[in-house]
Amino acid sequence: QVRLVESGGGSVQAGGSLRLSCAAGEYYYSIYGVNAMAWFRQAPGKEREAVAAIYVGNGNGYYADPVKDRFTVSRDNGAGKTTVYLQMNNLQPEDTAMYYCAADGPAFGGAWWHASQYNFWGQGTQVTVSS
Repeated sequence: QVRLVESGGGSVQAGGSLRLSCAAGEYYYSIYGVNAMAWFRQAPGKEREAVAAIYVGNGNGYYADPVKDRFTVSRDNGAGKTTVYLQMNNLQPEDTAMYYCAADGPAFGGAWWHASQYNFWGQGTQVTVSS
């Protein structure tokens, strides 16, 4: 079982930035390192949607169209612990949502954008952007 701990949400004005973190803990990489970790978001009354994903092993990142060129996903495997980050710049009101970290997703080349492909989820962190 993998416990994902998210942090970094908050409230900002349009054009501002936030950085989300998702700690997967020790040994995650050794067991699940070839699979994707991702960020999803869900706004009230809307379906959960993919934001970005990263393959922890090679660091390749992938983005949904609405966030390309504004968000950056990265990872750190230092000291045997895996943490994934989502740097969000130029935030807009439409980015307001609960953001979820997901782990043990599809292997490289798989459908990283499908929530059903992930086996572990964090509790979510709220991001609110005001105009």
